[in-house]
Amino acid sequence: MSTLILDQRMQEIADKVRNGERLTIEDGLYLYDTPDLLSVAQLANEVNQKKNGNKVYFIENMYINPTNVCEANCGFCGFKRKPGEEGAYTMDEEALLKYVGDRWNDNIREFHIVGGHNHEVPFDYYLDTIRTLKKHYPQATVKAYTGAEIEFFSRIAGISMKEVLEELIKAGLDTMPGGGAEILTERYRLKMSPDKASTDQWLEAHEIAHGLGLKTHATMLYGSIESYEERLIHMDRLRQLQDRTNGYMVFIPLAMQPRSVNAGLKRRTTAFDDMRTVAISRLMLDNFDHIKAYWINIGVQLTQMALTFGSDDIHGTLIEERISHAVGALTSSGITRDELIHIIKTAGKTPVERDTFYNIIKEY
Repeated sequence: MSTLILDQRMQEIADKVRNGERLTIEDGLYLYDTPDLLSVAQLANEVNQKKNGNKVYFIENMYINPTNVCEANCGFCGFKRKPGEEGAYTMDEEALLKYVGDRWNDNIREFHIVGGHNHEVPFDYYLDTIRTLKKHYPQATVKAYTGAEIEFFSRIAGISMKEVLEELIKAGLDTMPGGGAEILTERYRLKMSPDKASTDQWLEAHEIAHGLGLKTHATMLYGSIESYEERLIHMDRLRQLQDRTNGYMVFIPLAMQPRSVNAGLKRRTTAFDDMRTVAISRLMLDNFDHIKAYWINIGVQLTQMALTFGSDDIHGTLIEERISHAVGALTSSGITRDELIHIIKTAGKTPVERDTFYNIIKEY
């Protein structure tokens, strides 16, 4: 599907993509700058069609946030609480099992676990969370703990990140989520998440995990103080690690949410930025199989649009998402399988229910 693209620079980029040449950060800056968004979309859609055809993936999953107590002070977070602060909680085994039991259905294939960096409990607490879920729900994949949490566990346990991951795998860890990446430049991290893992530590946690046989996820939290160049540096760093390990399954661009539901709309990302970022992600991350449109952050209608901008995954049912909603996400906190299928079908795509590792469960 090749159409006439009049702009010479855009034509050069399209030729590179079609010839399998890797785009540079300078190419990415042009794609962010060009007013011709539809040509960027068309090119990203072409790449996605080659990789994934008409398939669009989703999963039945459940979010669990075992604790919101956190030592870090990130500039974008509304979820964390200090120890003893009103609303602070840490689930014990009984509370964890009640939370899951109240929301469980037999179609759920994955637990997605992210929480605060709670230094009030030992590393064993985090291991026991996985052990408990594996004991009671052995059929569900455990996707737990971000690269930033792995670095935090290493500090509180006084062991290396490799030893942390080995212990988590023994407890039943199947994969890691992509959170905690935010923007992988130190300028950004020193301003927005100074108490969390550095760029190198986050990447190292994932590289170690890949070396131990785990396939993991990668995210980018965009829409605050970062420049377009920093977004592209972030993608390039992930791309370089993927060249070495081939351990990432999917990239998930996450739109920044305002600190409050009542915050002015000017603090949200725009539809143009969301769609452009999905498309550029698909074009820059040539060694990633999947690009996910995260309906929680951009809403179901833009998620549907993203399916022609290079995305082939719309995430999952979630059941009850808390972190984005704590900072003002306007979407519902969960969605049904039927709604996900409807979103995909009415975009002219084929809904594919998957497991965590993109094995096909059922095509609709």
